[in-house]
Amino acid sequence: MYAHLQRKLLLASCIALAACQSAGERAAIHAPAALSSSDSAPVAVEAARLLRTNAFDRVELDGRGLRLLDRNGQVLTQLSGRFEGLDQREGDAGLLLATVERKRQQAMLVGVNNDGQWSEPLFLPRTAFAIEGLCLFRDAGRNDFLFLVGEEGIGEQWLVGNGGQLLGEARRVRGLSLPPASGHCQVDDETARLFVNEETVGLWAYPADAEAPLERVPVDLRAPFGGLEEGAAGMALVPGGVLLLDAEASALHFYQEQADGWQAVGAVALEGFDEPEQISARATPQGLELLLVDDAGSRQATLDWVPRPLERKQPLPLLPAEGESGPVPSLGDAADDPAIWINRGEPGASRVLGTDKKGGLVVYDLEGRQVQDLRAGRLNNVDVRDGFRLGQRQVDLAVASNRDRNSLHLFAIDPANGRLEDIGQIATPLADIYGLCLFKDRQGAIHAIANDKDGSFLQYRLDGRSGKAQGELVRRFKVDSQPEGCVADDRRERLFIGEEDVAVWTLGAAANAPTTLEKVIGVGEVVHDDIEGLALYHGERADYLVISSQGNDSYVVLDATAPYAVRGAFRIGLNAARGIDGASETDGLEVTSANLGGPWHQGLLVVQDGRKRMPEGTQNYKYLSWAAVADALGLE
Repeated sequence: MYAHLQRKLLLASCIALAACQSAGERAAIHAPAALSSSDSAPVAVEAARLLRTNAFDRVELDGRGLRLLDRNGQVLTQLSGRFEGLDQREGDAGLLLATVERKRQQAMLVGVNNDGQWSEPLFLPRTAFAIEGLCLFRDAGRNDFLFLVGEEGIGEQWLVGNGGQLLGEARRVRGLSLPPASGHCQVDDETARLFVNEETVGLWAYPADAEAPLERVPVDLRAPFGGLEEGAAGMALVPGGVLLLDAEASALHFYQEQADGWQAVGAVALEGFDEPEQISARATPQGLELLLVDDAGSRQATLDWVPRPLERKQPLPLLPAEGESGPVPSLGDAADDPAIWINRGEPGASRVLGTDKKGGLVVYDLEGRQVQDLRAGRLNNVDVRDGFRLGQRQVDLAVASNRDRNSLHLFAIDPANGRLEDIGQIATPLADIYGLCLFKDRQGAIHAIANDKDGSFLQYRLDGRSGKAQGELVRRFKVDSQPEGCVADDRRERLFIGEEDVAVWTLGAAANAPTTLEKVIGVGEVVHDDIEGLALYHGERADYLVISSQGNDSYVVLDATAPYAVRGAFRIGLNAARGIDGASETDGLEVTSANLGGPWHQGLLVVQDGRKRMPEGTQNYKYLSWAAVADALGLE
């Protein structure tokens, strides 16, 4: 694949490297000019890592323990013990080290400050598998995670620290299905990518974020599918590049990141090494300092190559979830759309309604505790409005789209205590009812707007004065492809609808309003398809439209009035202190500006969480204060 870039490493001397494919033909990619090693004798270490801190030069592990050294090889501090495997993260206050304590057979985290003082170790619970490899990851929220790689494709991700401090107790985030015969891993914190070897196959890259899906792409594979002769062992990450050892072939391969994947840059033969399986790298202006480990020990080398990191956008703010509901009753992809009912007399007793699209409607309090479960069928979307006349009673109203019967399913809400009561269904001619939202017009009539997967929308004026729920079809309109989310601005009598792969549109919400669609925002750089939930925040000075941008696990905030300026976007991450995981793959969401007390004094945002982590389990809903959103995006 790139034999023309083969290079040799001589143990005691440096050789010049040619960069041509054949006589007179230059390679398209600049090859490294030289790779050299020091004349120093190998040190009998089992693992070693170069550091970037000013306090220490490198960390080594041997049969006696962990030790930190200066550039002259002098030991500055050490921790006695029997360990195997090593990774590190650096911070202003010192180092975080990860290893496996051999006697316990447990992963261990330990900190050491810049004065060489060691912290109390944090031990993870003993795993059901032998740990073959481990690596640390520090995410955009400064949460520290440890990945464990085991036999036969078993892996785990654990939350171990936050803000540079170890937790009192590690929390298992998720299990991982990894390739068999894997024993080495590394994580690029900036790009949040986990690299894992598959010994006789190649090197794979996975998303590392706790909320990310378990998807992989190859960096390089064994010939004839790639450039590796025998397979993949240890790797080292530098900004914009990856170095990979093919241990059995005694070769070092290196790769430059491109916008569309990884490009092999070159390879060097490691003559005189006995199947080197570990490598550490440190970037300098002149090239890369390397530290290679084989059965004989460690040796240092330099590589005259500096990869060019890609330009990246500023990451979106990551806001920790502040609360979560209990799980929906059904397994799998079950939770879908929330609504918030406001208790006018006692706002702290307000409720969150969440659809279980495999079986019904679940009601939670503001602490996330389940208070009601209505097994009413496959309810997909739900919305609420106050002030509905039902016979002689004045109730609040919740309406959901029932996919079992393609109907509008109505529930009366007791204004005093939030208790829901099933009051019947209204049939629709839709073949596959999907999304739904409510609208209350200036005359006080409540309308239900439901859509079908074929793009059809039907608008019903609801009436309960007879004591039985009824609906009159008052309008039809259509979009070209599948919609779902919608929300009505009662103040301005405007309706916002989401066409999942295309755009958010707006039109008049009144029954006699024209059905001409006006584009609010299209799928592109800011909103990534699918467009899912839509919600409106009515503030004292400004109103905002909130969009679930499912394609990149984010939430986009726009002005709710023309020209619909984008105010920013954010993600919801895990809360290490409270042990709450973040939110991702969100379907529905809802927001209120009502003062619900406590952290919700400026309002509450509720989002469906498509991937339940820490611990893994049934889907639920995450709570976030609007104050956190306003602070992050600088909203009025």
